[in-house]
Amino acid sequence: MHDVARLAGVSHMTVSRVLNNHPSVAESTRAKVQAAIDELGYRRNVAARTLVTRRSDTIGVITSGSSLYGPSTTLIAVERAAREAGYFVSVASLESIETSAVTGAIGHFVDQGVDGIVAIAPEAGPAHLAEPFRAQVPVVLVAAGAEPAAGVRIASVDQELGARLATRHLVELGHTRIGHVAGPDPWFDATARVRGWRRELKESRLRPGPVVAGDWTAEGGAAAARVMIRKGLPSALFVANDLMALGVIRALHDAGLSVPQDVSVVGFDDAPGSAYFVPGLTTVRQDLEALGAQCIEMLLDALGGAPADRPPIEPELVIRESTARL
Repeated sequence: MHDVARLAGVSHMTVSRVLNNHPSVAESTRAKVQAAIDELGYRRNVAARTLVTRRSDTIGVITSGSSLYGPSTTLIAVERAAREAGYFVSVASLESIETSAVTGAIGHFVDQGVDGIVAIAPEAGPAHLAEPFRAQVPVVLVAAGAEPAAGVRIASVDQELGARLATRHLVELGHTRIGHVAGPDPWFDATARVRGWRRELKESRLRPGPVVAGDWTAEGGAAAARVMIRKGLPSALFVANDLMALGVIRALHDAGLSVPQDVSVVGFDDAPGSAYFVPGLTTVRQDLEALGAQCIEMLLDALGGAPADRPPIEPELVIRESTARL
């Protein structure tokens, strides 16, 4: 930094102000300093800066590395929101969200001096809750329905509400026997969506239709639909994600059944391409960009000593052609 100051003909403090985007630096001075930085190839010594400021401007993110739409899109959204807030992201992709693996990843991040941690762990079952995610720095856990442990904040889309919106839409169309293709246990999102489906039917004084668990894939959705066809197909299906809904629609087509003439189908996610299913898929949109932003906002609140609890993000029903009045 002293070399940059000498080449630019300014003080060491001025270089520091330029690097920290201080508003009191004249544009002409800022340009000189930036030219010297470019010429010398200067890069900050982050380790030294962290020792002085006790901040690394880095956030650790723990993820299972899932390629499924929800977790992967949430990871991208968290990274984007962190960058916009001036933070870098260090990612630990774990093969399993077991306590020992999580503890090891958290220890690694704490050794790195991260300012906070975001854990995207939707497949961590309710038995885990948030206990493994305790750390010496603020932690935000992305998990609908989890009970927070001390020092752990929960960020989520209201999965139960989304399931209720989907089920209510089918009830309002006159369907009285509504089945559910569920996500795999013990995913937080799958559990919350089953709960929302059941509660909406109970409030509508309807008995739950058949429920078959899938695996979030189109193949799993098709297999679940074939099971339901053998057992007695209801007039409507709420499917726990759009990819399984695609498999459901294909299996119904192969069985000589039409959507929505024979069976109405509602998905969940509003994943890219769902509007181009045949027919276009009625689904529940969850704003994962807003979820990523919420994670970073909650971390910043915690770092600033402000209350970090935020209400779950509300999803939205998107009505297309895959549902019809009975």
